[in-house]
Amino acid sequence: MDRPTLTERYLAELSESTATAAELLGRAQHDALLGIDFENRFLARPLFLGHEEHEQLMADLDTLHAALFSLPDRLFDGDLGAFARAVGMTETQIEVILRSQGAAATRLARTDLCVDDSGFKVVEVNMTSSLGGLGNGVMARALLEHPLLADFAARHGLGFADTAAELLHTMYAATGFDPRSRPVIAVADWPSSYLTGWAAFLEEFCALLRTLGADAHPCHIGQLDYRDGRVWLGDRAVDIIHRIFLAEDLLESPEAPALMDQVVRAAAADQVKLFVPLDAELYASKTTLAMLSDENNRHLFSAEELAAFDRVLPWTRTVRPGTVTLENGHRVELLAYARADRHDLVLKPTVLHGGSGVILGGDVTEESWAAHLDAALDKPYVVQRRIRPVTELFPDENGQLEPWLTAWGVFTMARGFAGIMARGTRLDANVGVVNITNGAHAGTGLYELPPRERTDG
Repeated sequence: MDRPTLTERYLAELSESTATAAELLGRAQHDALLGIDFENRFLARPLFLGHEEHEQLMADLDTLHAALFSLPDRLFDGDLGAFARAVGMTETQIEVILRSQGAAATRLARTDLCVDDSGFKVVEVNMTSSLGGLGNGVMARALLEHPLLADFAARHGLGFADTAAELLHTMYAATGFDPRSRPVIAVADWPSSYLTGWAAFLEEFCALLRTLGADAHPCHIGQLDYRDGRVWLGDRAVDIIHRIFLAEDLLESPEAPALMDQVVRAAAADQVKLFVPLDAELYASKTTLAMLSDENNRHLFSAEELAAFDRVLPWTRTVRPGTVTLENGHRVELLAYARADRHDLVLKPTVLHGGSGVILGGDVTEESWAAHLDAALDKPYVVQRRIRPVTELFPDENGQLEPWLTAWGVFTMARGFAGIMARGTRLDANVGVVNITNGAHAGTGLYELPPRERTDG
């Protein structure tokens, strides 16, 4: 069964009931972790994903992620510094990132996608341990307490991945700790973000990790001490720093590199394990999607890789003068084309997160769009084909179905698929970028389990 069919069948059953959004959400709307992470705005039903779609999407994402990690070798002769400059990092960031290089590529990612008429399309790939939506397993359990969804899921063999549990498994696998030894985990944010709002979320997040058997404690990196060959949080010797801070925090102030340098040095000296090393963020730059999308690089990839790119990657190019090839094979001058076809394009900074700095060409004037393009020229920006998501129906406060635009956040970790974070905005809200910052509601997804994993045999 596929996504549209599962959705249609569930909505048909929902329409025959009298269930309101509040009733369908149940205890999810009172959960402290979800309230902070999702800003008390919830989707009243999950997104659905069929088995064959799930298998194809996971295969395509595995191919995409492996290709991203191959870019330094394929395009820069293994020079990670040159790769970092090409994706938009500053010299300050590069110096610290190179000393935080992981021994192996991270298995932790959340790939953000939209579904258009041709299928799933990648918006961005987030490769860092600072990811929103890690509590979507909590959301799934809460939604499944409603008998209507519980019965539907049981009859159609639907389940979910517990993203927080998968995170811990991935963390232990990456750092080498046996979970039975209960290593001390410092979930460490950057001081400014921790003190201006994230402390409460990290308290709740660590509480969730503790229910899964982890010895996890929230903090910011300014609270860590370095003595006796160990890293300390108060009187606790820390074994793992679960990194919530980002490479972009290095640019906050002249003191920032020195503060982060303490963590990087401790990890390099094996005084603590850093999860995830900073170099992972290089592969999350949107420039990497342009590198994979660029026709000049297609000869570097196999037919299988190219087929995956063509399924899930929207046309993406760095903002610079020159001729490019469109999807139909036509050659055009990039800047002239971008100015003329703004309604079908999006301008994005390459290394910012959460939709920051994204400009939708169709949502601004021709003059404003041209000015943004000129300002982005030869800077770390890309232009990308605008994705037109299909609409999905969700129940409102009165149980009536309303059209929404949705975005998918698909987690992948050490054991593969690790859950779905859903986000949506009402169609009539006229919000171009579907994210929490723009007022999106958030939720989760259920997928069709393979027959061997279904409880009905």
